[in-house]
Amino acid sequence: MTETLADTMEALDLTKKPTVDGEEDFVDPWNVVGSSVKGIDYEKLIKRFGCTRIDSALIERFEKVTGKPAHHLLKRGVFFSHRDLHTILTLHEQGKPFYLYTGRGPSSSSIHMGHLIPFVFTKYLQEVFNVPLVIQLTDDEKYLWKDLTLEETQKLAVENAKDIIALGFDVEKTFIFSDFTFIGQCPEFYQNMIRIQKRVTVNQIKGNFGFGDSDCIGKISFPATQAAPAFSNSFPFIFGNRKDIPCLIPCAIDQDTYFRMTRDVAPRLGCPKPALIHSTFFPALQGAQTKMSASDANSSIFLTDTPKALKTKVNKYAFSGGQTSVEEHRRLGGNCEVDISYKYLTFFLEDDARLEKIREDYTSGAMLTGEIKAELIAVLTPIVTSHQESRKKITDEIVKQFMTPRPMKCGL
Repeated sequence: MTETLADTMEALDLTKKPTVDGEEDFVDPWNVVGSSVKGIDYEKLIKRFGCTRIDSALIERFEKVTGKPAHHLLKRGVFFSHRDLHTILTLHEQGKPFYLYTGRGPSSSSIHMGHLIPFVFTKYLQEVFNVPLVIQLTDDEKYLWKDLTLEETQKLAVENAKDIIALGFDVEKTFIFSDFTFIGQCPEFYQNMIRIQKRVTVNQIKGNFGFGDSDCIGKISFPATQAAPAFSNSFPFIFGNRKDIPCLIPCAIDQDTYFRMTRDVAPRLGCPKPALIHSTFFPALQGAQTKMSASDANSSIFLTDTPKALKTKVNKYAFSGGQTSVEEHRRLGGNCEVDISYKYLTFFLEDDARLEKIREDYTSGAMLTGEIKAELIAVLTPIVTSHQESRKKITDEIVKQFMTPRPMKCGL
């Protein structure tokens, strides 16, 4: 089905403001507000955005084509919808090239647990497919949207790059770039930005993103910057002058707005539409109605948190699905649909059997709220401390290697 920007505007209706009266969910690239304590209704979001649910048949095909077991984030529906993932699997079957593209907006000196999700899954995809990966650090976006100086956003980009590299990405397959630094180094990237800008009107951008007359013109032009990495000829040092190499973009579904616009523009540039695989949101500690935010320290568990701070945050702030007393909890059981500790375990506890046992025990009342929080603390603490140890080894020289334009050694 042909997608147009008019379709995008109608489907997203992003001129609406975030709801505060509980009538409906609101999702755009900067705001996530749910109307239910259970969180965002993703089925409604799939229908509204016009993407496709990842079903068991697609997961089965993924495993057959790759010869690898599906990641637990895929099996459990954390990555739950897609655009053209079948096309990417066909390319892999045929031995044809594609690449991965994801990104991070550096608004804090450390990333939090929610930020880990797309990068953990992207690393898995890169290892499964053995393809190049480009990671965009949108320090320019954060300068436009946040109360940060240009110099601060550049420093945050470097700090976030260290967090990303510490996850174990292969320098021979991965290019990380800061918009402020890279765009001036690469005329082809900037030229694609301008090509995109020429083909999208101000009215279309307003309809897509909900910008108003008081927004600065930098915000209106920025979507072209996030779209440009989806075209292979934006990276001539990796792909030469080829513009026919598709990409797969793992991202949270709030970023889909950018890439609906990108998919509309792509055919008019003679480029393939990017494929996408969307994740659910990583909820705030206070409940699933909002996503974890880097700007609210108490809503987030950061990778810089000490074990003591992590334990305190979980015990003090993690929204509980338990009852008001031990007696009531033993009788009625807990509600895993709203319990944040259980939701976090679905992201980070890889053992399916253990997760199911926790669900059964908490739902029946055999496991108390304090006990499920203790389970979460036991799972998250080694992840955070291990990452801190890895990050200590990431020097400025290593960051420079990842951020230097150069050929990749895989997939082409």
